[in-house]
Amino acid sequence: MPLVVRAFPVLPGREKQVREFAAEMAGGRKAEAAAFYRSFGVSHESWHLQHTEHGDWVIGVTEVSDDLEKKAQAYATSERPFDRWFKDQVQRLTGIDPDVEPLGPPTETLFEFSES
Repeated sequence: MPLVVRAFPVLPGREKQVREFAAEMAGGRKAEAAAFYRSFGVSHESWHLQHTEHGDWVIGVTEVSDDLEKKAQAYATSERPFDRWFKDQVQRLTGIDPDVEPLGPPTETLFEFSES
């Protein structure tokens, strides 16, 4: 299964709001979040906050079942209420527009290790 790893800059002063967004995804909107991820073939996603001297970053790691580009395009164009809310939160907190960059800022895999 494809693994998508991306880093999103947290806009200055928005760390608390990022934490609240994550808490809402895991709490009050957990069922909506699960349906959202399933609809795009996501089997696993985790977010990691990293503090650097250049500011805070959220690193997202996503496992997608198949057809990554098709799923990314469907996400980019989706206007379902939860999807729109989610994408608006991402843009408000990071400045990255998921309608334009559905997979987030481009990344390049430099090294990978696997037992199998």
